[in-house]
Amino acid sequence: MPLSEFTLIYRYFSALGRGEAVDLSVGDDCAILHLDATERLATSVDTMVEGVHFPADSFPEDIGFRAVSAAVSDLAAMGARPIGMTLALTLPEADELWLHAFSQGVAAAVAEYRLPLVGGDTTRGPLTITVQVLGALPATQALLRGGAAPGDELYVSGTLGDAAAALAFLAGDWRPPPDHAEYLLDRFNRPRARIALGRELLGRASAAIDISDGLLADAGHVAAASGVKLLIEPALLPLSPALAAHPSRQQAIQWALTGGDDYELCFSLPAGETAPAGCTRIGRAIAGSGVDCGLDVDMAAGYQHF
Repeated sequence: MPLSEFTLIYRYFSALGRGEAVDLSVGDDCAILHLDATERLATSVDTMVEGVHFPADSFPEDIGFRAVSAAVSDLAAMGARPIGMTLALTLPEADELWLHAFSQGVAAAVAEYRLPLVGGDTTRGPLTITVQVLGALPATQALLRGGAAPGDELYVSGTLGDAAAALAFLAGDWRPPPDHAEYLLDRFNRPRARIALGRELLGRASAAIDISDGLLADAGHVAAASGVKLLIEPALLPLSPALAAHPSRQQAIQWALTGGDDYELCFSLPAGETAPAGCTRIGRAIAGSGVDCGLDVDMAAGYQHF
């Protein structure tokens, strides 16, 4: 007998709804969450479609983890504390083996981010995953895209270009050694949202954004919102050993500048401010507009939704 919607939800997702901010979870018409008296709500939603945002042959547990991480990255970019999420799942069929594996990936993300699943919806159609995340921010603080000023230094967390390199490997355009391939695939399939870093940057960073569509594209959003020009120095871009091993440094830099799905944070700090550990200065803000990396690169490059 085919699974009903409520049986599907109860069997695979009902155990993921416990959290400190949760008063009522899955099982009623709405979930009920609470905030501390000194906090306010931050919310964002992210959708992934099979064949567009992840390959059709991706492991379901990776799809589940990645879908949650991508949405949580928006909370990190604002400096928010995760408190809950909802999941809308569109499925071509109710395949129980696929659902079990997918739910394991979601469960791993729920545990890693302490982000309970408090509601959602299921329907039939092309495989599509939509995750809405809810977070708590201090009443008087948030990381915003606007706020960078001339003289500020520009930083990124982690390394850039790994996810784009992984997709090139999957497409057969590059054959890295097995250990490098494993690392790059993990960076694409299991990105880690920088929640702790976002919280650390509250009250310190003048502007911030997560890198989902590519460094140049996302830095362009900060430049536009802040009314400044951002100068990026390609020689300073942090590359992982796996990506740095590519025979063409030009290609590696291209991926670091324009490849999406890194889910690192790009942020500005006032000159002289010490950056958190694991972050690299890649440029600075000056008077003007737009982004300049000194290379002949399409400034609109990066993931295009339409």
